Amino acid sequence: MSSLYIHIPFCKTRCIYCGFYSTTTDSLQNDYTEALCRELSVRADYLPSKELNTIYLGGGTPSQLSHENLQRLFDHIYNVYNVNFDAEITMECNPDDITPEYAAVIRSLPVNRVSMGAQTFSDERLHFIRRRHNAAEVRRAVQLLRENGIENISIDLMFGFPDETAADWHSDILEAIKLNVEHISAYSLMYEEGTPLYKLLEDGKVKEVDEELSVRMYDDLITTLTDNGYEHYEISNFARPGRYSRHNSAYWQDIPYLGVGAAAHSYDRHSRQWNVSDIRKYISSINKGVVPCESEETDLFTAYNDAITTMLRMMCGINLPEFKKRFGTELYDYLLRNAKNSISAGHLVIENDHLHLTREGIFISNDVMSDLIYI
Repeated sequence: MSSLYIHIPFCKTRCIYCGFYSTTTDSLQNDYTEALCRELSVRADYLPSKELNTIYLGGGTPSQLSHENLQRLFDHIYNVYNVNFDAEITMECNPDDITPEYAAVIRSLPVNRVSMGAQTFSDERLHFIRRRHNAAEVRRAVQLLRENGIENISIDLMFGFPDETAADWHSDILEAIKLNVEHISAYSLMYEEGTPLYKLLEDGKVKEVDEELSVRMYDDLITTLTDNGYEHYEISNFARPGRYSRHNSAYWQDIPYLGVGAAAHSYDRHSRQWNVSDIRKYISSINKGVVPCESEETDLFTAYNDAITTMLRMMCGINLPEFKKRFGTELYDYLLRNAKNSISAGHLVIENDHLHLTREGIFISNDVMSDLIYI
């Protein structure tokens, strides 16, 4: 089975931390939707199977698309692909976009999972990062989605805001738990070059939290969520039993996926492609029947390194018999040989034919993975 990602770059406003490609040019929405449909047709044979197990509308802000364009897009997907009857179909939404009317729109679509960027329940911090919503709108959005039959909801949280305390962050975790959502993703606030937030850091107007506090916040996240029934199944992701993100898990488990739209990435196990990060160039090129993308081939050693940095993100880790079958004895032996020090230090462990991070290893996962990379 395969996965489909569709990038919807439209945003009403831009958050100061975001490094993803987006645009506030809403007038191109109809033309962009048409281009997406064309690309879906042009690349219909890209994936090894036309049977889709997951579909993910990300952005940007997919909830900025009109009902008509969303329906047009889904109609085309179902015409081109065989969507599995129990496929996970996720749509990212901004909490303030979830009005009673828009919740009904989502109900009318094949969408069965909604992911929302709550980020924090502090209105002050939301204002600082230029989010459009407030904390009350997150709670209201969850309620409206429930009333409209959405039984699988995920929210994103951020920690490590300037001047945020450990108590502030613990309060955010507890507020998220109160919502009783099925899935929670949590990330440290990143200062990506080229963003307004990075400029504030460069100018000395904000200061990053120190590493010791960041580690304490992450440790609190793991403990509090797992104590409240969430399974820590990936470094940054927690879910109720049976509610893992199937789409993102496909990325981490080396399953092919097609990415459609400006700035979207694709992977077919032989190469990676990425579309141009310019909506006007994207539309113009697609209208000429040409997918505006660059690509790179993935040889066995590149694929090995990719597997290390994705599969080890998941708490189940690397299935060793399958790994040996795919990469051969030489790379399998290389993996085990280079894992010895981390195993001795208690950062990696082999259980039930799986190599995975320990709780201690999660905190230094980048260092552990770098020791396993083939150079």
